[in-house]
Amino acid sequence: MLKRVFVAPDPGRTRLRFAARAVLGIGLAVVVCGLAGHSLAGAVTGGLAALLALFTVTDATVRGQAVTTALLPAVGLPVLAVAAELHDQPVARDLTFLAIVGAGVYARRWGPRGHSLGVFAFMTFFVAQFLHATPGRLPELCGSVVLSVLSAAVVRFGVWCYERRLPPAPLPAPPGGTGLARVTTRQAVQATAGAGFALVVGQLVSGQRWYWAIGATWWIFVNTTSRGETLVRGFRRVLGTVIGIGLGVLVALPVDGAPVPTALLTAVCVFGIFYTAAVSYTWMMLWVTLLAELLYGLLGVLEPALLALRLVETGVGALGAALAVLFVLPVTTHAVTDAWIQRALRCVHACTAETAARLAGDAHADPAPRVAELEQLLGRVRLSVAPLVHPLNPMLGRKARARRVLDLLDDCAREVRGLVAVAADPEASHDARLAAACWRVEAAVEALTGGGATTLAPAEPRTPAAEPALAHLHGLERALSELATPLRTPSKSPLARA
Repeated sequence: MLKRVFVAPDPGRTRLRFAARAVLGIGLAVVVCGLAGHSLAGAVTGGLAALLALFTVTDATVRGQAVTTALLPAVGLPVLAVAAELHDQPVARDLTFLAIVGAGVYARRWGPRGHSLGVFAFMTFFVAQFLHATPGRLPELCGSVVLSVLSAAVVRFGVWCYERRLPPAPLPAPPGGTGLARVTTRQAVQATAGAGFALVVGQLVSGQRWYWAIGATWWIFVNTTSRGETLVRGFRRVLGTVIGIGLGVLVALPVDGAPVPTALLTAVCVFGIFYTAAVSYTWMMLWVTLLAELLYGLLGVLEPALLALRLVETGVGALGAALAVLFVLPVTTHAVTDAWIQRALRCVHACTAETAARLAGDAHADPAPRVAELEQLLGRVRLSVAPLVHPLNPMLGRKARARRVLDLLDDCAREVRGLVAVAADPEASHDARLAAACWRVEAAVEALTGGGATTLAPAEPRTPAAEPALAHLHGLERALSELATPLRTPSKSPLARA
């Protein structure tokens, strides 16, 4: 797990900049709230609002990101007002919370913007429970949200807008459909059912911290599609929480809310959340858990019993999510994973074509955004295949074939990154063999995604004098040729009956 986090590819140091900018943006938001005279609760609200504004907004363009960021308060403030007004009406509060859960998941059907607004709405209601928001505190909390979103926007679009140099890839949307065949519709029903279970059992466990269970259920559903993905994510959430609680005993309890060390450790946690989110959900949850413990230390309520309660409520939430995906409109792994793999393969072809155009002298061809998109798609493939390669999976043959698919896709990504690096060299020139090699890559992708049994032409023999671009293209051909066996042979497919 350590190796996966620290040696994972980071093209353009995107994850590093993502994390560093988050620390700057959230730090600015907290400082602005403090200068505005807001209380500790207001500063915490502002910091969390800035975190969400920087973490969840993933539109494909800077303009789209700015629009979504501007819409966050329009969604969050009404939810915050409702949560505060229903503070002393538990039945109405609980039903409203469940409605927000369902609506937030359903909003994913509208792509990255719907996803961002759904998450912000849910977390606004969640934070209101976390801070016991009442109508009297509403003006301050609303002011904190607005100031913090503005602060995050200043950093994201003004001080440090690195997307101008490398436009981010859009968050891949889940597979489509209509009615109950649509994944987002089925997941909205599942999430609401799972949250309902978590709410009831969570309140039986604790009348004060019951919302932790709903929070666990919600975040287990975020960025998952099939039941296998959701079950694995639930396991990883519990594991990350356990490790985070152990770390909290060693770090958060001794600090006990002391302002300076808490501020420094909070910055470390924020960096950790943003840096590890794309590569390890377990590690991200470790940092989220430690951050929550530090915030409770600031609020003066952190104690060992609270840490134990968080673990129990997380387990309740994970159980609710598991029961929901197993028994309420389940979504199988096979079709979902196949769709992600096909999208990744087509992105490989698009990267190759864009790079070939760049090498041929097209100044407008830019393969870098395609590489970022490929990394996201491969992340989705890994998430989908995770149930098959999990250590607890007893089907060793399918596990081995699934790992082979992942290894070959990683080979494709590595060759694509190398190809793009060659294209970035201003002295790289076009070779007549390049067009032929690109054509063979296209044929390989068509053979894998078109359903045909095409026999791929062998690559040209590599020689010591081969151009670097041709060497990477030949590597792509090899990986794509080897992928044909596990992907196109039904009896050997790692996805069959998954």
